[in-house]
Amino acid sequence: MKKLIIVESPAKATTIKKFLGTNVKVIASKGHLRDLPKSRLGVDIENDFEPEYINVRGKGDLIKELKREALASDEIYLATDPDREGEAIAWHLSKLLGIDENKECRVTFNEITKETVKKSMEKPRKINLNTVDAQQARRILDRIVGYKISPILWKKVKSGLSAGRVQTVALRLIVEKEREIRNFVPEEYWTLEVILEKDKQKVTAQFFGKDGKKVKISNEKQLNEILEKLNKEYIVKDVIRSERKKNPTPVFTTSTLQQAAARSLNYNIKKTMQIAQGLYEGVKIPGKGNTGLITYMRTDSTRISEEARKIIKKEIITKFGEEYYEERYFKTSKNAQDGHEGIRPSYPDITPESIKEYLTKEQYALYSMIYKRTLASQMKPAVYDTMTVKFDNNNYEFRTNGSKIKFLGFLKIYDLDKYSKAEKEEENEGINSKNDIEEIQELVELPDIHEKDIFKEKKQNKKQSFTEPPARYTEASLVKVLEANGIGRPSTYSPTINTIIERRYVKKEKKAIVPTELGEIVTDLLLKYFENIFNVKFTANIEEEFDIVEEGKEKWKKIITNFYKTFEKNLGKATDLEEKIEIKDEESDIDCDKCGRKMVYKIGRFGRFLACSRISRM
Repeated sequence: MKKLIIVESPAKATTIKKFLGTNVKVIASKGHLRDLPKSRLGVDIENDFEPEYINVRGKGDLIKELKREALASDEIYLATDPDREGEAIAWHLSKLLGIDENKECRVTFNEITKETVKKSMEKPRKINLNTVDAQQARRILDRIVGYKISPILWKKVKSGLSAGRVQTVALRLIVEKEREIRNFVPEEYWTLEVILEKDKQKVTAQFFGKDGKKVKISNEKQLNEILEKLNKEYIVKDVIRSERKKNPTPVFTTSTLQQAAARSLNYNIKKTMQIAQGLYEGVKIPGKGNTGLITYMRTDSTRISEEARKIIKKEIITKFGEEYYEERYFKTSKNAQDGHEGIRPSYPDITPESIKEYLTKEQYALYSMIYKRTLASQMKPAVYDTMTVKFDNNNYEFRTNGSKIKFLGFLKIYDLDKYSKAEKEEENEGINSKNDIEEIQELVELPDIHEKDIFKEKKQNKKQSFTEPPARYTEASLVKVLEANGIGRPSTYSPTINTIIERRYVKKEKKAIVPTELGEIVTDLLLKYFENIFNVKFTANIEEEFDIVEEGKEKWKKIITNFYKTFEKNLGKATDLEEKIEIKDEESDIDCDKCGRKMVYKIGRFGRFLACSRISRM
């Protein structure tokens, strides 16, 4: 019996083929084979928003091959990716190949292992039409927004620009952050620390306040008033000893992987997803062939399968001892789609070191991060002793803190110096970290100190500072904000950021994302007429409505209809806009080979291109 299995990528096809024997043909669709046309709207608004799907240009020969192989096969299985896009591709394939959508022809692989592939092939299911409808709703709504609004930008700003339901909200966040920074007024403050000594043991204490209340030193005059009242003796009035625990974080989701890779490995979002895709689809390992190393990398779930848990437990006990293992389950976020697991090693017993020579440098770094995070998620908490000492000097209070690790717990698996550095970067990016690893590393073990001990002042350090403006977004911090606000989904973060960079709406300055003049003009123009659409709350609500469609609780056309009522009114108001906004072309450092003038960058239908500055002025 001849079987045909259709997947999305050639690498995935190669890996799966080796598991299924000689009587199986595995072909890659290489993404979508049908989509809305590029040259026109492709949505019949007057006919209940009926989409017009056409074959993707350049896929004709592949479609012919698939039809030929389908006719020659006894069984056809659609094994595209286990997400909304993958479900939609499977549905489009069923239409192209004449497969009854009620037929159990759909299989999905959360991981590309022999056991998972074979098990999935034994339990095919019907195409989930609710999931397909959720994808259609997103695709059609985004097409309407982009197709209807982008021409306004072409007419009133410049050609080649685009607007999008998610990309414009992301741009808005960046622009608003930049304006917050510009409007920021720094405030002066002073810090005061003293170096104290007793029996040749030195400690450094920071000014806290007076009479048990925290006091902010706002200027030098206030500082000098405090200094005048201090004497050289500091009496220990309180010593607080405690034990603190720090629990590990769950396995990676798409967004947390992107954030961690940006902080620790300096990978942009696109690079992270490309590397993860390769690890998922398979890497050639001698003796094992093409081996899928991680589970599916587009997920917002933190779930781990029970089979994987057993292997992880064994690995932890073998490597570190039973005292380091702790079974853990993590709550998945409110808006998460829990269709498949979090991102973990497909084979938790394959260590990064054991396959290092078969991986690229980048693959090894990312796989190591995923591997360590996975094992750490099922380990005991780190335990450390802390001590806070309060000193009194004429009713003014100074404090110092110390700690020492009592039990490493999950920290056993990490290089603590590198981990601490990543946490510092996270704080510098303005991300509110809940991880105490930095604190564990930075705090110093204090000498044995008791109440009523008297310390002598050896030195004073005073420093004038000014409050800093909020940090600009990085790719990592922007993804975190988008996710926290329910904007977009794991599959959309990377293309969204790439689009606003390619459109020259923003630029990268080191890690920071900075809006351009063009980005600010486009934002202001769109918000003038479409503020009720391009806002965080509306975009998040739409995402929730897509989820409701996927749950089978709402029809996708109803969502589009409700959206279009408001959208159409706004569109009408935007047709009579003010005069065209002039924006200077960005000058390059390349000379025109005909006239010698500097070339300029322009944006056209197919992206950014170089043109002679003389021609652009004509």
